[in-house]
Amino acid sequence: MVAVRVRSGLLSASRSLGAETSRGHPPSGVEPRSEILWRPFGFSRRLLKVESCRITEAESLSPLAWASLIQKLSRTPGIFLLDQRKIFSTMPEIETNQRDSELFSPPSDVRGMTELDRTAFKKTITIPVLKVRKEIVNKLMRSLKRAALQRPGIKRVIEDPEDEESRLIMLDPYKMFTDDSFEKGELSILKQLNVSPQISKHNLELTYENFKSEEILKAVLPEGQDVTSGFSRVGHIAHLNLRDHQLPYKHLIGQVMIDKNPGITSVVNKINNIDNTYRNFQMEVLSGEENMMTKVRENNYTYEFDFSKVYWNPRLSTEHSRITELLKPGDVLFDVFAGVGPFAIPAAKKNCTVFANDLNPESHKWLLHNCKLNKVDQKVKVFNLDGKDFLQGPVREELMQQLGPLSKERKHSVHIVMNLPAKAIEFLSAFKSLLDGQPCGSELFPIVHCYSFSKDANPAKDVQQRAGTVLGISLEACSSVHLVRNVAPNKEMLCITFRIPAAILYKNQTLNGDNHEDPPIKRQRTDKDF
Repeated sequence: MVAVRVRSGLLSASRSLGAETSRGHPPSGVEPRSEILWRPFGFSRRLLKVESCRITEAESLSPLAWASLIQKLSRTPGIFLLDQRKIFSTMPEIETNQRDSELFSPPSDVRGMTELDRTAFKKTITIPVLKVRKEIVNKLMRSLKRAALQRPGIKRVIEDPEDEESRLIMLDPYKMFTDDSFEKGELSILKQLNVSPQISKHNLELTYENFKSEEILKAVLPEGQDVTSGFSRVGHIAHLNLRDHQLPYKHLIGQVMIDKNPGITSVVNKINNIDNTYRNFQMEVLSGEENMMTKVRENNYTYEFDFSKVYWNPRLSTEHSRITELLKPGDVLFDVFAGVGPFAIPAAKKNCTVFANDLNPESHKWLLHNCKLNKVDQKVKVFNLDGKDFLQGPVREELMQQLGPLSKERKHSVHIVMNLPAKAIEFLSAFKSLLDGQPCGSELFPIVHCYSFSKDANPAKDVQQRAGTVLGISLEACSSVHLVRNVAPNKEMLCITFRIPAAILYKNQTLNGDNHEDPPIKRQRTDKDF
């Protein structure tokens, strides 16, 4: 029996199957220490009468039995139950994934598994079901969306093993306990279709196929440890960055990723930091094929490359698009660290003149390949140089022409993209005294988009100060900083954009009022700006 009494705003509950043990502990089969919390409504002490309900020892561990009890208690406003092992609540803020964590989680004995044994994930649970005639299933399901089981990978309607003319509708075990669990509108539909609201129990066997990758890894890895569920997808390759505590399970994690993500046939883990020279990294194949030749589609352009030898980050898709949108047909783009072409190719498709460079011979090879693949090879001049040599060679030569005597008639803009976040700011020194002659109007000077990482508490100011220090000027009043993405806790990737002043770009120029007070570039409006 269940007795409920108010004690200073807290209801205490005792459950018995006739009597408790001599020390006040419940007998075997009864859940220990349940608390019923009550929020007072303008009164302090009052005895609440709750309908008595008897729970047999066999039912004491059943979610449906205790859930039925909670439904009866829930008729008293403001009451909800918190139990050591289960949470059955009338409070709407309990989320579905929290509730699913017990009933729909893998068996506990898979904890610590390092070699994947899919057969070990079998588990039988009890689900409430509603028996209906098979010819009315489709019509009825539209009215039972709230009550029906919502679990990906599990059929909501199954055959009735005892009656071939009937079907069993799986119901949500956290909402549906007895016929009283149906709402008034649902009961009305059941009555119209001559369906009994009586709920039965069905034993459902869950297997490895029924669990999500996060659920599997959470059950296997040490309790309380971070679980890998996210990854970068590069064509058929899933790229992980595993932490130390996950390494003993790395091959199992790889197999689970392939099993649960259609189209993924290879899983790799980065085993060192990105090389600042060629921007690639060593990787270990955790599971699947070792083929690193892949094809990706980004912003309607196609790129092919060997992922083990070049740099590619699918998380930069939005940034590639943002820079492309800044360009107008006829503009000139210098891409100093071009990779396989995610800035250069969209710019060329927009009828810009593009000069693209990368020091990595593999990136240079695939850049040429991708320009042909996307039919812009006639619009992109490709180089295989160090970034500084590219700036002081091809870029300087082209700028001398762009900013020459006829430059006042020029209507297009010049943009320089420097996407090498670990070191790009250092390359800004190449702009100092880059050009000879007399400067033209400042509105024609190149606009630089330089990327950098920052761990500073004020990352925007940090990047402005570091870039300004290299150039020997202050950029705080004449630059904008865009937050590209959060790379790691307390580490941001940013893009600082500014127009190069004449005092920096030209030889024999000094910072004075005439050239230092050029109007700043128009600030790009974006939700992620600082």
